[in-house]
Amino acid sequence: MLTFRGVAVRAGASLLMSGVTGHVAPGDRVGLVGRNGAGKTTLMKTLAGRLQPASGEIVRTGPVGYLPQDPAAADPASTVIGRILSARSLDQAVRELRAAEKALAETASNPQATERAMARYARAEAEFQARGGYPAEAEAARVAAGLGLPDRVLDRPLGTLSGGQRRRAELARVLFAEPGVLLLDEPTNHLDRDSIAWLRTFLLGYPGGLVVISHDTDLLADVVNRVWHLEDGTLEIRNMGWEAYLAEREADDRRRARLRAAAERKAAALRAQADRMRSRSSTAVRARDMARRAERMLAETRPVRRAAKVARFRLPEPAPCGRTPLGAISLTKSYDGMPVLTGIDLAIDRGSRLVVLGLNGAGKTTLLKILAGHERPDSGRVVPGHGLRLGYFAQEHDTLDPAHTVGRHLAEAAPHLSDGEARTVLGSFLFGGDDVDKPVGVLSGGEKTRLALAGLVSSQANVLLLDEPTNNLDPASKAEVLAAVSAYEGAIVMVTHDEEAVEALAPDRVLLLPDGVEDMWNEEYAELVTLA
Repeated sequence: MLTFRGVAVRAGASLLMSGVTGHVAPGDRVGLVGRNGAGKTTLMKTLAGRLQPASGEIVRTGPVGYLPQDPAAADPASTVIGRILSARSLDQAVRELRAAEKALAETASNPQATERAMARYARAEAEFQARGGYPAEAEAARVAAGLGLPDRVLDRPLGTLSGGQRRRAELARVLFAEPGVLLLDEPTNHLDRDSIAWLRTFLLGYPGGLVVISHDTDLLADVVNRVWHLEDGTLEIRNMGWEAYLAEREADDRRRARLRAAAERKAAALRAQADRMRSRSSTAVRARDMARRAERMLAETRPVRRAAKVARFRLPEPAPCGRTPLGAISLTKSYDGMPVLTGIDLAIDRGSRLVVLGLNGAGKTTLLKILAGHERPDSGRVVPGHGLRLGYFAQEHDTLDPAHTVGRHLAEAAPHLSDGEARTVLGSFLFGGDDVDKPVGVLSGGEKTRLALAGLVSSQANVLLLDEPTNNLDPASKAEVLAAVSAYEGAIVMVTHDEEAVEALAPDRVLLLPDGVEDMWNEEYAELVTLA
């Protein structure tokens, strides 16, 4: 179904990987793992045909369905159900069928026109049925419902949906397409607990091949039966499930450490002996041979596996501000006549913690965009208080210009930093060396998250607006982010479906959307977090 041999991939002048070989057959459920920056997303894009390899061969013997971390923007005028049906070219057949039905109804009083309309309807229905017909429409609706897109949103234009809903629609489209191989990059992003459970069941029963990148270790443990580990440009393949892989890897790491330590002791002894023998001409040749033997011994022994790098940072000391640095009065917002926010009032006091909860499409991201000044309300107003300095982390990274380089983004986000200071900040977020000159548009979702956080760290914000700040992060980096959130002394307004993020935030208040009800936080609201 999918075979690749001797694949090499470059990012600019850098060689990310070479000699990569593997295959995906029906029933294979592969977890693609590796440290930050190893090239997992780049390899996935290459297997999907979105990037061309520098060398090697990729053979696809059937259709491939690909969900990127940041799906390309679809036509905002297309409906949700139309977008999903387009995976099997059913959207055009449905439009033609509806148009034929309308024409038939309009020609009831004209026999000749009616005959032509009936012929058109017969052709449209035959095409519709040939592509799956009503059972396929029902199947598309079932997939959408499983991913948290109920019937009431299926006829809505994509442009009226939240970012989380649009990504669910793209995932539904990929799953509905029934390709031979599924390539899914962080498929659980934006999914609530029930949707993740449905996706897990779907993937376990999927008859084709699957390659998944995910920081959701529970999903990996339940679903995968093979593991590809990408490290230092090579792909290590283990034909086993996730838990068995972790146990074998731990044992392998211990074995490597023992062998390496023994080799280093022997090499040190040989070098010491060689140093003593060099001073005499009669033994100088033997000394050189001993030194070479020590080098060969080390070269032939695998080094201890490097620990994955983790972004290290603290959020900024908040600049002084008044008692209520940010407020809002009667915020109202609609899209295409559909109300999203209605009469929202807020007062964000200095150092306060507010979590915003609601189902997908309830207006959470829209509220943060309005508070950040990225969108205008239809009515009502945002009230900046004395000394307000805002920091905004956007869920869809729309504060990042894809044409800018990593270095230019930070220079614009924190113009007070010198070039050396900016490089130090970027280095703490794992952007070193040539990474500074990478275009933002080629970064993975995790890299974009780290770059956006680097901009926040370099500000003196006293109010942070955080929209799903833990998306796309590996567990270690996520722990760093949550520790920084916990220690931050300024005010935070957070949108999240992550229970650990809410625990780190320790909110004092909760805002429930779409109703706009504000309440003091208590543990009874914790159950709503994973449903958000």
